Amino acid sequence: MGLRAPCILISNSVGVHLEPAVAEVVERRDSQISRSATTSATAVANRSIAPSAGTPKSASASEPVVKQDRSRLSGFSPNSRRSRQKTSSHLQGRDTSKMNFNCFLGVDVSKLKLDFADSKNHLRGQVENSRDGVAKLIQRLPEPQSVLIVLEATGGYEKTLVNQLLDAGHLVALVNPRKVRAFAIGIGILAKTDAIDALVIANFGEKVRPRTLAQKHEKQDDLDQLVTRRRQLVELRKAENCRLQNVVHKAVRKSLLQTIKLFDKQILALEKEMTTLIESDDEWNDKAQLLSSVPGVGDVTARTLIAEVPELGQLNRQEIAALIGVAPFNRDSGKFKGKRTIFGGRAGVRSALYMAAVTAASHNPVIKAFYDRLKSQGKACNTIRIACARKLLVILNTMVKNNSHWNPHPSCQNA
Repeated sequence: MGLRAPCILISNSVGVHLEPAVAEVVERRDSQISRSATTSATAVANRSIAPSAGTPKSASASEPVVKQDRSRLSGFSPNSRRSRQKTSSHLQGRDTSKMNFNCFLGVDVSKLKLDFADSKNHLRGQVENSRDGVAKLIQRLPEPQSVLIVLEATGGYEKTLVNQLLDAGHLVALVNPRKVRAFAIGIGILAKTDAIDALVIANFGEKVRPRTLAQKHEKQDDLDQLVTRRRQLVELRKAENCRLQNVVHKAVRKSLLQTIKLFDKQILALEKEMTTLIESDDEWNDKAQLLSSVPGVGDVTARTLIAEVPELGQLNRQEIAALIGVAPFNRDSGKFKGKRTIFGGRAGVRSALYMAAVTAASHNPVIKAFYDRLKSQGKACNTIRIACARKLLVILNTMVKNNSHWNPHPSCQNA
């Protein structure tokens, strides 16, 4: 399936402070853009949100272009569209588009060190990527809530930094490295060093104003690691089963069977550990029971959502679909009307939802009716399943938001 995301229109109202080597290039770029640009929009989330087609042309350039929620009525089943309450497009307390900051700090994270720089080029330096190094960085920072700290996701090397900054009360935004690099190229910065990257990240935060992270649950990392390790073992077991089909030699076959048996044992142990961890927390336990009440959603899907989607129930349906990567994006240009495709998101969660949607299409009356309706319209099988996964996610998001268990209201059949 082809993948493509909508572009981010970056506001040009805030100056970018760069090193002298590229300052002249950026100055020429700014003057050209200021003559040709008539309006601009600011990206309002860590992930791309398509601008609303109905946004007035007279809207302020400094305001984010966001698709507004449609009016919703209450008193219906949580899996019905009419049950959704009218909500804000942003999670309260985490939208930075209208917040005032003294500075924006970018941090380039690597395995051994942290390079940091602010957008005004007043605070620059390097510390070790360790608890002591982060503590030294925190001592040099302004007061919490007065600075927006932006850093790229690096696959785990940023965890110590994020946790200590959040514990200290700072506002932290974790962004996609690809978006930062595209931003750098867009403003004419082709050179790439750790120091330059830190400065680019700071200016990216100043212009884009990405959504900040919420304070993590104290056991969130533990559950996340358990879910991730279980997924890795399942993939390894799948590979061994594939090899087993073409093996005849007794010794090799015996080795494969022993490995598969070991994987089965370890997966079972991890599942027991996850169950114990979730049951030890009342909030997680209630959420797991709520999610599992939906036909088609099993323990694996519920655990995955709890571990990897803490935003569930806090975003509207458009944002949660884009976050997971089940929202179709447009691909149009002039007379060309491209195929709508999904893009980005959290692959592990999307895979779990996909399998849950396959089961729900047979056993969940609401999803089954939705599946049959799309099938009667001649939609492709994979397109239907992705649409069912998106609908299932929206249902789960609404249930968590309203703290309501599954209730297949008849009106949902035609939702």
